[in-house]
Amino acid sequence: MHIDGNTQLVGIIADPIAQVRTPQLFNASVSRQGLNAVCVPFHVAPQQLRVLLDSLPAMKNLAGMVVTVPHKEAVVAACAELTETARLVGSVNALRYDRDRRIWVGGNFDGDGFVAGLRERGHALAGKRVLQVGAGGAGKAMAFAIARERPAELVIHNRSAGKGAQLVERLRAALPDAAIRAGSDDPAGFDVVVNATSLGLRDDDALPLPAERLAPGTLVCEAVVRDPETALLAAARAQGCNIHHGQWMLYGQIVEIARFLGVPLEAASVERTLGP
Repeated sequence: MHIDGNTQLVGIIADPIAQVRTPQLFNASVSRQGLNAVCVPFHVAPQQLRVLLDSLPAMKNLAGMVVTVPHKEAVVAACAELTETARLVGSVNALRYDRDRRIWVGGNFDGDGFVAGLRERGHALAGKRVLQVGAGGAGKAMAFAIARERPAELVIHNRSAGKGAQLVERLRAALPDAAIRAGSDDPAGFDVVVNATSLGLRDDDALPLPAERLAPGTLVCEAVVRDPETALLAAARAQGCNIHHGQWMLYGQIVEIARFLGVPLEAASVERTLGP
């Protein structure tokens, strides 16, 4: 990788950050295409987020930021402008600074990336019964994208029932013909089960749902990227389920994020380097 005074800097902010795989994927891909850009991790605690966002515009070589757990909802308040999806879901996973207007612009590509990753692996959601656990920053975008795929039913479960109910209301308002409801975390009877929580990032995390209730053949999907796999995917595999790794969601959105930040990455350049 070549770095010089003209290199565009892309940061990724998270807490914790050891688990992120965006820098590896981004840097391998831009290097393959010969682009002069680099992605580096910024470990930022929630209480320091505002300090960071106030300081970053001073960096004239900053292309923008990738945003992940736990900052996706908090950064919305710093944005003077949001893309349509980011506004709809109230969550941001990419930030760019408009220097002419001196404002942060936020976008969200989580949902589109999740669905694109499923398609690339040959999985369709139309006509399926889908359970999604988690209604946070990524979960909101994922739920909207799933609902647009016309599943037979989409059930949302969240540890905070009120937050889950709010997401269901927003989904119904935006997609009145879709079959969407709040429900429990019991995965029995579903064709597709999606973990949209951050559970699985840490070794001591509890499982996001009762894995013993998973039926063989169920497609179990992760938003969490972890090598070789999260505890949920390991448990699902043991139950005879089909599994879908979180990195496919990253593969599905990295090109759109890069272009949003002004880095002209092409899909053919994206390295499939993070496992199956």
